[in-house]
Amino acid sequence: MKKTRLSLKWLEIFLLITRHGSLQAASEEAGLSISTVSHHLRSLEDELGVQLFDHKRRPIRLTSEGSIFQRNISEAMRLIHKAETEATTENVSQTRNLKLALIEDFDSEITPELARSLIDSMPNCRFQHLTRPSHDILELLKNNDIDIGVATRPQFPQPDLNEIPLLRDPFVMILPATNDTPPERLLDDPSTLPLLRYNQNQIIGTQIETQLRRLRISQPVQFEFDSNQTLMNMVAEGHGWAITTPTNFMRARRFHRQIKLVPFPGKEFARFISVFTTDLCAPQILTAINQTLRNLIQSHSISPMTQKFPWLRDQFNLMPDDTDLTKS
Repeated sequence: MKKTRLSLKWLEIFLLITRHGSLQAASEEAGLSISTVSHHLRSLEDELGVQLFDHKRRPIRLTSEGSIFQRNISEAMRLIHKAETEATTENVSQTRNLKLALIEDFDSEITPELARSLIDSMPNCRFQHLTRPSHDILELLKNNDIDIGVATRPQFPQPDLNEIPLLRDPFVMILPATNDTPPERLLDDPSTLPLLRYNQNQIIGTQIETQLRRLRISQPVQFEFDSNQTLMNMVAEGHGWAITTPTNFMRARRFHRQIKLVPFPGKEFARFISVFTTDLCAPQILTAINQTLRNLIQSHSISPMTQKFPWLRDQFNLMPDDTDLTKS
């Protein structure tokens, strides 16, 4: 049997270049100089005896030989990384690398405590944490740029990803504390007080708009915000009302005295937050993070919110947990 002399580093660099179409972008993600990336690629092409890219085009493109090689090597590298992960993470403390992305909804208390827990349980791990919108987190997972993502479940299933349901986060209404307008009137009469929206590029924004259309509620699109804190500030200052969730409300503690939280009138609806991963992630790590998150969400979000707003008890809760993946 002929032994291959191809370097794994060459192959990883090759796949980065095919993804980005640029040596510079590949070098930035790999943390290497452009000359080093170019050297790895040239070494791979020399060893194979074929040109994998048309270097005269910008962005550079795969040759026909490169396309054939890419199709075959992508699956091989996926299996190699999976084997490496499983072999080196028999227990969580042996974890060497972990890339984790969470939505900003947990930034104030839950994410810092999760990070401290991971540092304690994975002392030799190179830990990278990202905060991104849900749609960006799902894309990062599909590109294998992160190991685990915590995000809002999108409208359509994600067949390339594994999902562990985490939290049911119901939609509620918030309005200025000094405003006594009945919630039903705010929905029916746009002239009473304007609706402040989440940006519709975000999953939470599209979910709210979809529900309003189902209920045949028409509100002019005038104000949209990417930032939850900005939206809460605008409501607190009396500039409008909004549809949000208990998790987002919980993050805006400094505005709580200026904001009134009430049930959404009529048929209730909710978003669902899940833990997403690919099959490259070690089950032990996934189970540990899922269980830690559940404990933190219960103590920092659900318990204080349901104590203050008892009407949330049947709506705001953790999803059933049968996710001890180490036994599967």
